[in-house]
Amino acid sequence: MDNEKVFSMRFSKVYPLLIQKAERKNRSRQEVLEVTAWLTGYSASQLMDMLDSDITYGDFFRNAPAMHPNRERITGSICGVRVEQIEDPLMRDIRCLDKLVDELAKGKPMEKILRK
Repeated sequence: MDNEKVFSMRFSKVYPLLIQKAERKNRSRQEVLEVTAWLTGYSASQLMDMLDSDITYGDFFRNAPAMHPNRERITGSICGVRVEQIEDPLMRDIRCLDKLVDELAKGKPMEKILRK
């Protein structure tokens, strides 16, 4: 899928899929909110408000109040692509969230997911 298609997808369509992925593996919506807030700097209430808005996935990341500096420590493969090798910074940030939710779904402890 080309980057522009991903960037133009509605946040309100993509984010519930991330929550479902975690919940299928007995993790909680709250944990997905926590990793998303950690990565982007949005508060839980801001995230919930965005689910009712028309913001695109690209704009969600472009407008993030404070992308976490430790996101550079997120490594590994997502969809067969190494996160650290993704050249487009916006796509890399999007894939970082995918990777965090993957780690959550695989049962990793929150301290490790949040790179503490």
